Amino acid sequence: MDMQSKAKKLIKMIQTAPVEWKPLGEVGLLVRGNGLQKKDFTESGVPAIHYGQIYTYYGNQTDKTLSFVSPELAEKLKKVDKGDVVITNTSENIEDVGKALLYLGEEQAVTGGHATIFKPSKEIVGKFFVYFTQTEIFDKAKRKFAKGTKVIDVSATDMAKIQIPIPPLETQKKIVKILDKFTELEATLEAELALRKRQYRYYRDFLLDFDNQIGGGIADGYQCRLKDVVWKTLGEVAEYSKNRICSDKLNEHNYVGVDNLLQNREGKKLSGYVPSEGKMTEYIVNDILIGNIRPYLKKIWQADCTGGTNGDVLVIRVTDEKVNPKYLYQVLADDKFFAFNMKHAKGAKMPRGSKTAIMQYKIPIPPLSEQEKIVAILDKFDTLTHSISEGLPYEIALRRKQYEYYRGQLLSFPKAA
Repeated sequence: MDMQSKAKKLIKMIQTAPVEWKPLGEVGLLVRGNGLQKKDFTESGVPAIHYGQIYTYYGNQTDKTLSFVSPELAEKLKKVDKGDVVITNTSENIEDVGKALLYLGEEQAVTGGHATIFKPSKEIVGKFFVYFTQTEIFDKAKRKFAKGTKVIDVSATDMAKIQIPIPPLETQKKIVKILDKFTELEATLEAELALRKRQYRYYRDFLLDFDNQIGGGIADGYQCRLKDVVWKTLGEVAEYSKNRICSDKLNEHNYVGVDNLLQNREGKKLSGYVPSEGKMTEYIVNDILIGNIRPYLKKIWQADCTGGTNGDVLVIRVTDEKVNPKYLYQVLADDKFFAFNMKHAKGAKMPRGSKTAIMQYKIPIPPLSEQEKIVAILDKFDTLTHSISEGLPYEIALRRKQYEYYRGQLLSFPKAA
């Protein structure tokens, strides 16, 4: 029987079998951690779980920690034992409050005051509770107890009041096993995506290394190409968009601000803000949009539609017919360009790239036939690593939807009459 068949069979049983709901405080001990400051963390010592790591680095469980405190301080702090669940109490975002992590480390760890340690009784499997904290039921429950505006907190006392379904232990273990499998499948795809992104960077560096800056003779394999390369400044082959577009033609799909451009060449997301009046800088298909605030974030996107943007985003348009716009995108998406941009940026806290200096950036221009070969290779990696309709991100999104569906069904127990 495959995983989905097992899940459907278990869902049917859950929907018909009675289940008891209990306050979390009745099925385990909740202990609020001690206060910890940045200065308390060291490079080695006693393992410590910083509450931020629960939603930044870890998944559903971990057997190691990324932080440490001194042995002297650890003696005074609350301990996390193997099998305990660490829950975040405090965050600027309500979504991050209540995130849970099953700790499986052999050594004792300690935790700070922004987290609560849940020590499960024999009635409940720790991992089962971790999965339950990811449901809408738990989300609605925690929001009722949330206090604060800028910093939101759900106390250990209030966390203890949240009602938790307690099916038989054997049922809990089966649910955990199925959801673990879905999680593993998604993790496998995530690892594959990370590998493909590294390959993408390698081939971009290799194919665009016309001046052999990488060293070690990486360009020696295609010396015949190098004699035909012409070097020009960006300003000689492209220009900034001078066109304007009315705000009434913009929406969440085609308005691009620096906030909805994604870091590390990941493209863009839907905009959470669209201007309601005035005119904006217009971009058209194949224009290259670059976030000009904090260039080290490497925000860049090649347009696949017509839209508008503001002064914080540069719109670069190819003017030389001997330059393939997609080739120019790959050159500007290279780390060397972002390093150049940062070198000439002005400002400390919020550096801004120099529009004048950017146009002086040197671009290698091989023959169009060579540009097309480079684009063909790199476009395949781009599709594989970024496409939401056919690449690995699409596969991951499907797996995530499947996981969320079965998680919702497996953890939707009927309330007592």
